Amino acid sequence: MQPMHTHRGQVIPLDLANVDTDQIIPKQFLKRIERTGYGEFLFNDWRYDSTGNPKPEFILNREPYNRGSILLAGKNFGCGSSREHAAWALLDFGIRAVIAPSFADIFHSNAANNGLLTVELPESAVAQLFAKAAAAPGYELIVNVETLTVTDVQDWSVKFPLDPFRQHCLLNGLDQIGITLEKQQSIAVYEARTTPY
Repeated sequence: MQPMHTHRGQVIPLDLANVDTDQIIPKQFLKRIERTGYGEFLFNDWRYDSTGNPKPEFILNREPYNRGSILLAGKNFGCGSSREHAAWALLDFGIRAVIAPSFADIFHSNAANNGLLTVELPESAVAQLFAKAAAAPGYELIVNVETLTVTDVQDWSVKFPLDPFRQHCLLNGLDQIGITLEKQQSIAVYEARTTPY
């Protein structure tokens, strides 16, 4: 995982609630065995028509949003099945943070385990961000994992909650294997004391 201290990026306003994981990455693309290569299929059924041509009205097919790295969405983002591929697809596309009023629990955990920051803000703050993004295409935010703040260049600012353990993992780029390897010396001491079978 890449460490994240601060991230500045363009906002992609996806003003939809209950965006489920089957829309984030449809089931037909789950056959891959790698964690990479899913970005081109992100929101596939919304991005492309039945012949595979981009739908010009969809947000990710429009400038400058196709270069965005902070997804802004409605409540209950990531509901549906527990596929970890949803986090992989978002990251592979280049999205480093998702801001929403609420997240499905399993998606929230999968995102944290892969270095994708989920920022939960009050609905009033999210509504303000949608208004700002609509008024200024290319609107940028700065997400600070150290201070747990979201700010813009006009000094709009809001705090967000984050579990201290997840904050530690994001700041240090630690996935579950990395967390285990932090205890490598203790594991070696334990193994040395253990009687072999």
